Amino acid sequence: MSKKIVNTAGKRKTAIARATVQKGSGLVRINKIPVELYEPEVARWKILEPINLASSHIDKINIDVNVKGGGFMSQAYAARTAIAKGIVEYTGDPSLKLTYLDYDRSLLVSDSRRKEPKKPLGRGARKKRQKSYR
Repeated sequence: MSKKIVNTAGKRKTAIARATVQKGSGLVRINKIPVELYEPEVARWKILEPINLASSHIDKINIDVNVKGGGFMSQAYAARTAIAKGIVEYTGDPSLKLTYLDYDRSLLVSDSRRKEPKKPLGRGARKKRQKSYR
């Protein structure tokens, strides 16, 4: 039997995370750094959510995540989506999928929102230069 390896991806704004899930001993690495040492702490909490929800499956698998682009929080959200998708696909557990969807839909569905383009005569997407008629 060949080794079972699952590749998944998660996105948020311009951050893209690619996760590889394979048989192992419960190691989770983000950009080759163990998730326990990942900084900042707020981002680590977000990344650990799908892992804590699937605690019964985690000790049998290793997860490697490569994430680039965006800011640290977008990277965290992209990574957690990739991790959750990978665990669900690897285990094939429908009850785990329902658990994730009940907890937070963005665990399994990448956030499609993007920055609105800047318009002419303005300083951003909506803000305009002030007019003075006097």
